[in-house]
Formats: sequence, structure tokens, C-alpha cells
Amino acid sequence: MLDRYWYGDASRISPEAPVPVLLFREEEFRLGGAANVAANCAALGAQTRLLSVVGRDAAGATLAKMLNRKRVKADLHREARLRTTEKLRVIGRRQQLLRIDREVAPSTELLASRLPAFRAALRECDVVLLSDYGKGGLAHIASMIRDARRAGKAVLVDPKGNEYSRYKGATLLTPNLKELADVVGEWTGEAELARKAHALREKLGLEALLLTRGEQGMTLFKKARRTVHVKAEKREVSDVTGAGDTVIATLAVMIAAGEKLEAAVRLANRAGGIKVTKFGTAEVTRAELFA
Repeated sequence: MLDRYWYGDASRISPEAPVPVLLFREEEFRLGGAANVAANCAALGAQTRLLSVVGRDAAGATLAKMLNRKRVKADLHREARLRTTEKLRVIGRRQQLLRIDREVAPSTELLASRLPAFRAALRECDVVLLSDYGKGGLAHIASMIRDARRAGKAVLVDPKGNEYSRYKGATLLTPNLKELADVVGEWTGEAELARKAHALREKLGLEALLLTRGEQGMTLFKKARRTVHVKAEKREVSDVTGAGDTVIATLAVMIAAGEKLEAAVRLANRAGGIKVTKFGTAEVTRAELFA
């Protein structure tokens, strides 16, 4: 996705309708979606390859140039019949006034044509990271997980929606509180949460499930019904946009680098805490993480 920001001053209300009037000042482009995840991996020093599909349009060209500058090896199939997903955020005095999304889901046939490139890329990679944003780009995720696991690769998934059976066999999932509740139902305490989370992990055949909990930190549910809670590092929050991208990117890089899972989770927790101090989608660098 391409994230666009329109900045300006909104100091008056329109006489035509009860809405603020933005006096436009400048526009900024940032990497969004899986592109932001890839940029976060690269910022931590990982050799990063991104496979995706975009439109043959200005937004797709901009994404390719930005990814190149971030040292991401991007294999972007540009399709004339597809429109690159864009999110336009209108910002007045650092407050988001409006978000406008432009998106067209790619066809399953187009995505199927990219599976050979995915399988070929597996030979070069230590970890496979699948970022699901519910935009239709992972229509074949079940077969992608199977292929990656057969190749002996760890598979990390940032899930979306309430149909988690498609993630069966992955190594680890990273839902947030709302996403997990949508799948397993509400809980009344930590004991019930642990029972439901472990039951889901076992049903899907996961090695672990990492629940991201915002200000409450993270909880890791592992095999043998082991539960590990990591407290959030207290920081002044500027913007939570893209924090989940930073968390799973850090987790993937640290696992690829040989860290044990619990140590990788603690570093991912720290990276997420650093990200929320930054406005908009942004990367956390290796220097920031280990400062």
C-alpha cells in the first residue's frame, strides 16, 4: 500500500457543512502495508525480499522507488487492470481529520500466477512473513504456508478477519486483542484468555501465538501450554499506526538472526514501543532498538 498524507491548517469550520476546512500545505508519501513491514525488516539490517502485486500506475511506481531507497529487493508485479491500494490521511495540526481508501482486490488468477515466484524465493530466505490486511492479496495463503513449511522455513502471519483456518500450520500468529476476541469470543479473565488462546493455537497447529495488547504489552502462548507475559515499555504515544508492522518485522528478523522466541518477543515489544513515539507509518532502526 502507498500511504499518502495531506498536511495543513484546519482553523475554521466550513459555512457549507459542519466540517473543518483544511488549508493544504504539503503532501508526503510513506510505505504502507506489507511495504512498511519490509522497510522495517531492512532498517534492522536484514536482507529483505518483498513479493506483491500493484497497479501499473503512479502509486505503484512511487512504491517501487521508495522500496529501492529502503534497500528492499521488491518483486512487484505491475498489473494494468489493478489499482495500487492507497490510504490518504488528511492531517490538521497533527490530528487526523479524515482517511480515504482506494483499493481494488487482485484476481485469484493473478495471485496464482505469482506462486512460482514465491516458491523460488523460499530458497533465499530464512523466515517467511505474511502480512494479511484483508485486501484480497493473500487468497492462496494456505498453500503458501504449506510450501514454506515443507521448505523448512518459519512462517509468521499477521492475521485479519475471523477465518483463521486459512493460517493452519503456520509457525506463529500475531493477533491483537480485538482480532483474537473476534475469533475465540470474549473472556472474563487471564485464565480464560489463556485457555482460549492455547485451544486456538493447538487447533491451528501453531508453535506459538503472540497476542499484542497495546499498553498492556504482549502475551506469548507456546507449546505445552506455556504462557509468557511481557510488559509494555512506558513511552509517550504519538501514533499507533503501523505498530503491528514493526512488531512482526522485528520478530521475523530476530528469529532469522538466531534469537530464541522469547528473546525475539521482548525485542519486538521494545520496537513497538519505539514506533508509537513516531507519527505515521515509520521504521525502527537497529541503532534505536539497541540504544
